[in-house]
Amino acid sequence: MPIKKVLVVDDSPTERYFLTELLTKNGFHVSAAENAEDALEKVKATAPDLILMDVVLPGQNGFQLTRQISRDPATQHIPIIMCTSKNQQTDRIWACGRARATT
Repeated sequence: MPIKKVLVVDDSPTERYFLTELLTKNGFHVSAAENAEDALEKVKATAPDLILMDVVLPGQNGFQLTRQISRDPATQHIPIIMCTSKNQQTDRIWACGRARATT
């Protein structure tokens, strides 16, 4: 399935702007959210083909939101790329939601 619609989830206005500009210039339709609540609404309303997810968000964090999206039958097919500076093995495990994670 070709990726056309991307949802950028990041609490940093600078990061949202940078990623939105980069993706838009490369032909993607981009929507953005600054927190988990807004992101979940947009996921359900727009059904993006891909989500770029920050880990550190106000309220519910990116790990928690990723689990919520991946456990919902209506949204579990949407690939999620975690964008973060966190680099510990435990962070990778949390992001993948399973016992083994790769770099």
